Amino acid sequence: EGRRDQCEVPRDPKYPDCAGKVEWMRARWTSDPCYAFFGVDGTECSFLIYLSEVEWFCPPLPWRNRTAALPSPPPLPRVQAAFQSDLAPLLELIGTGKESLSFMKKRIRHLARQWLRAARRLEQKLKGRQRDQKQILIHIGFLTEESGDVFSPRVLKGGPLGEMVQWADILAALFLLGHSLRVTVSLKELQSHLGVPPGRGNCPLTSPLPFDLIYTDYHGLQQMKQHMGLSFKKYRCRVRVIDTFGTEPAYNHEEYATLRGYRTNWGYWNLQPTQFMTMFPHTPDNSFMGFVSEELNKTERQFIKSNKVSSMAVVYGKEASIWKGKEKFLAILNKYMEIHGTVYYETQRPPEVPAFVKNHGLLPQHEFQQLLRKAKLFIGFGFPYEGPAPLEAIANGCVFLQARFNPPHSSLNHEFFRGKPTSREASLVSSQHPYAEDFIGKPHVWTVDYNNSEEFEAAVKTIMRTQVDPYLPYEYTCEGMLERIHAYIQHQDFCTTSSPPLPPKAKSPAMQSPPSPLALSPNATHLVWSPSASRDPRAWPPVDSLQVWVSETRHSCTETCQRHGLVCEPTFFGFLNKKEVFLQLGIACDSTEYEMNHLYPAVAENVHECYLQKEPLLFSCAGYNTKYRRLCPCRDYRKGQVALCRDCL
Repeated sequence: EGRRDQCEVPRDPKYPDCAGKVEWMRARWTSDPCYAFFGVDGTECSFLIYLSEVEWFCPPLPWRNRTAALPSPPPLPRVQAAFQSDLAPLLELIGTGKESLSFMKKRIRHLARQWLRAARRLEQKLKGRQRDQKQILIHIGFLTEESGDVFSPRVLKGGPLGEMVQWADILAALFLLGHSLRVTVSLKELQSHLGVPPGRGNCPLTSPLPFDLIYTDYHGLQQMKQHMGLSFKKYRCRVRVIDTFGTEPAYNHEEYATLRGYRTNWGYWNLQPTQFMTMFPHTPDNSFMGFVSEELNKTERQFIKSNKVSSMAVVYGKEASIWKGKEKFLAILNKYMEIHGTVYYETQRPPEVPAFVKNHGLLPQHEFQQLLRKAKLFIGFGFPYEGPAPLEAIANGCVFLQARFNPPHSSLNHEFFRGKPTSREASLVSSQHPYAEDFIGKPHVWTVDYNNSEEFEAAVKTIMRTQVDPYLPYEYTCEGMLERIHAYIQHQDFCTTSSPPLPPKAKSPAMQSPPSPLALSPNATHLVWSPSASRDPRAWPPVDSLQVWVSETRHSCTETCQRHGLVCEPTFFGFLNKKEVFLQLGIACDSTEYEMNHLYPAVAENVHECYLQKEPLLFSCAGYNTKYRRLCPCRDYRKGQVALCRDCL
């Protein structure tokens, strides 16, 4: 009847939180101006209108004029994405005003011809396949003032630039694939693009999110959570987090990480682990995003081979601290080679760099490249971890020599990994650059024990005599990166996918579970997708790439799959999380328990106890325990493109 003070809190079992929320609003509605913005004025009716129409804790009020209940008009047909042939509009879009933005634009300009060639090749490969154009927001959180933008000042001083290299390449790839982009590096712009109501960030967005996808980093994720209220939970399935070192499932699941003491500054997001995108493919639990390295044409390759100076070495690392305590190796190296450094300094030569080293100071990218083209050896002293430079060196015909870490570095024994949401325990950080060690290897990459000076000296001598050609893995070419991002955008959907259901606790004899879609392989060593089982054509990766192997007790699923020339594929875990899979593999289970544990499904063989996973977010390729043999979902992969299975394009 228009009197706004006569509303009663409805008692509706479908809305159990309604009464509690109204009580909270009575006490706290003035704590954030956003409530008043949505019409809350302290009356019971305004609380109920807000809680039923802006948020969704109370039932719709019968007396409200509900236009929302009308059927929504059919969605407009999607615009199709078309490959772009000019990068100028992207440079405009990135904007100005920060050193780091200039750095990224310079990089995009420098690689433009290479990017455009790659886009044409991928376009031919896809033969006019239909692709919806996505609305994409790119919010680079670490460049915002609020997160301290530590990177912009370091651009000129030789700080680590790996993250900016990667962001520049992501921007180029998304743009060339023909999607509609918005780029933000400030919190204000982020709020206006998202439609954040004025206030402190406790209310949902003012209108539906206008973006299909949001690419951001951990800083940006934190900012979105702070300013989107309930909408963050609703839309987080559209987020992709660029995360250099990866986030393992055990650190991502808040309740589990807290219970088990996997504490970190960055984990706890409860996202699908494949929403995190890494720099190198070290964690199959996450998606591998990567970056690109410059490709050489035939003439350049010839030129490099004929101009190599076999006694010239360049040291990896632009900060003087990296050189501390390395006099012993440098003295050995100096017996055979002329050593060059690119250490930043303002006026005084840094005392950590010995006098016999030719230090060029900080070099612009193209001059650094010229140096690598002449040098025979690019040598790492253990830090920085997993940067792009070793790949650039190998692509320019250098041999990369790096230290083997013994024991391997991980969050348990090394300051750098402490607080990062990854234990990287499964001997993964056994060297400065595990990707170079595992995926490239000799003759391009030598990993030796630097504590053993004979081994170090012998390696230097052999490297001087070894002929190597410039080498760049396909996944680090522009075409490789475009192909991968195209496949992710087409196939990864975290908003509608339902993982295979977790089996019920107890079955009545009448409830027969459907027959397993898996079958024993012809040589009876593992399971494969049964030729007679049905396939969901939308499933990605396609299910026929699946093989189920049982790990040894000391191996993670990542290692187990690697040993069979395959890669672990976490999306397939749901198919093996069933009692009958143990039987098919000939494993006897005296008991089968459901528990939350990132190592399950697994079997404790000595006691015949089988364990199934209770929480799908914890399915994890990483991790092992000497007590268990794990069931591992493996798949094949395209040569030089580990992120995609053979039929994944």
